[in-house]
Amino acid sequence: MSNYNQTRWKFIFLAVAVFLAVIALWQMRNMVRQIAKEEQEKVRIWAEAINKKSEMVTRIETFFKEVRREERNRMSLFVEAQRKLIEQPLGSEINFYTRFITENNIIPVIVTDENNQIQLTKNIDIPDSVKVLSGKLLMDFSQEIPFSYVVYGMHFRIYYKESKIYTDLRAMLNEYTQSFLSEITDNTVFVPVLITDSSQTKVIAYGNISTQQLLGKEQLQHTISNMRSENQPIEIILPNDQKAYVFYEQSYLLKSMKYFPIIYLFVAFVFILVAYNLFNTFRTSEQNKLWIGMSKETAHQLGTPISSLLAWTEYMKMKGFEDEMVTEVTKDVDRLEIIAQRFSKIGSLPELKSMDLLETLENAVEYLKKRSSRQINYHLNFPKEKKICIQANVYLLHWVIENLCKNAIDAMAGVGDFTIDVEETEKQVIIDVSDTGKGIPKKFFKRIFTPGYSSKQRGWGLGLSLTKRIVEDYHGGKIFVKSSVVGKGTTFRIILKKKSLL
Repeated sequence: MSNYNQTRWKFIFLAVAVFLAVIALWQMRNMVRQIAKEEQEKVRIWAEAINKKSEMVTRIETFFKEVRREERNRMSLFVEAQRKLIEQPLGSEINFYTRFITENNIIPVIVTDENNQIQLTKNIDIPDSVKVLSGKLLMDFSQEIPFSYVVYGMHFRIYYKESKIYTDLRAMLNEYTQSFLSEITDNTVFVPVLITDSSQTKVIAYGNISTQQLLGKEQLQHTISNMRSENQPIEIILPNDQKAYVFYEQSYLLKSMKYFPIIYLFVAFVFILVAYNLFNTFRTSEQNKLWIGMSKETAHQLGTPISSLLAWTEYMKMKGFEDEMVTEVTKDVDRLEIIAQRFSKIGSLPELKSMDLLETLENAVEYLKKRSSRQINYHLNFPKEKKICIQANVYLLHWVIENLCKNAIDAMAGVGDFTIDVEETEKQVIIDVSDTGKGIPKKFFKRIFTPGYSSKQRGWGLGLSLTKRIVEDYHGGKIFVKSSVVGKGTTFRIILKKKSLL
C-alpha cells in the first residue's frame, strides 16, 4: 500500500471517529437539555403544590381560630349562666340557665372561689381528695385566661381549657403543618432548593443544599446569586399570606452529566490513540521485518560478486593493468564490502566504538567527491586542528552522510554548493548538512522520513527512513529538517551525544 493510500485511510479512520464522537456528544447534549427541562417543570409543579398546600394550611388555621373563639364565647355564656343561676330566684327561667350549664359536655370547666377552693367541676374527673386548684392541674387550666364574676359579694373564677375535640384537631393541624414544612425541606424533585422570605435575606427552608452554603450573610447571598443566575426564582404564598421566593438550581446529577461528554471524549481519544498506536506498531513491525529480511538477503547476494571481483582485481594486477585503474577498482570493491556490511547490520544492535567524527566525515565526502559532478562545490567547516571523538559505528555513520550527500546531489541536479558545518557543545555534537537544491515544502518536513515516501520517480523511499533509524535508534541522536526554502536549498541537522547511551 502506498504512503498516499495509508494517509488517506488514516484520515478516513479519524473522520469516522470524529463523526461518531460528534453524534454521541449531540445525543448527550440533547439528553442533558431534556433532563434540565424536566427538572424545571418538576420545580414549577412542586412550587404550585406548595402554594396549594399553603392555601389549605391557611384555611385550616383560620378554621381553628374560629373554633377557639367560639369556645371562649361559649365559656363567656357559661359564666353568665352560672352567675344568673345563682342570682336568679326560683322560677321558670332557672331551667334555661340550668340546661345551658348541664348541656356543656365538651369543654372541661373548674369553678373556684377567690382562694381557688374548688366549688364545681364539669367534663373532668379529679379525685375527691383534691379540694384546691393548684400544681399541675392549675397549670393545665391556666393556659386560657380564666373568667371572674361576683355573686352576692362572693368572688368566683371559672377555669377552662380547650376541649378534647379541639386538642385532637390542633394535633392534626400541627401534623399537617409539619408535613408542609417537610415537603419544603425534603422535596421529591432532588434539586437544590432554597426558600427565603420576601426580602430574600432570611432562609425559611432549604433542601438538598449543604449548610456551609448558607453560613453567613455573604455566603447566603452568593448562593442566592448563583441560583438566580441559573433560574428565575418562583414566588409562592406561605400560610398567613406570607410571601416567599423559591430559588433552585440544577441537580448534582445533572451537573455531573455535563462533565460526562468531556470524560467520554477523553476515553474515546485515549481509545483512538491506543488503537492508532497499535496499528502503527503492527505496521512498523511488519515493515521492520521486511527491511531486515531484504537487508540480510542483499548482504548475502552481494557476497558472491564481491568475492569474484576481488579475484579479478588480483588478476588485473598480475596482467599489468595501470595502477590507477586497479586502485580505483579496488576502492569500489572495498566500497561494496562496506555496503554489504552495512546491510548485514540492519536489524541487529551495532557495535559502537570510539571514533574521530571529523575524519569519518572527510572520508565520506572525499569518496563521493570523486564520483559526482565537478560543478558541485564541497565546503567542510570543521573546528581546526582538533578531533571530536564520539561512540558510533563507522559503517552506519558513513552511510548516513552518504545518503544525505546523495540526496543533496540529486536535489541540486549536479550543480550547486554542498556544505557540512560541525559545532561542539559540552555534551553534544551538531552537524548541519546543507545544499542549494530545490528545497522541501514545510508540510513535508516530517513525511520525508516516512518509509515509502519519495519525491523521485524511481525512489523506494528508504534512504532517509534508514538514516533516521541509524541516527536515532542506533546512536541515540536526532535528525530533522532545520530549514528549507523551495528553490534555494535545505539544511538537515544531526545531533549526536558525545557518549552514546548504547
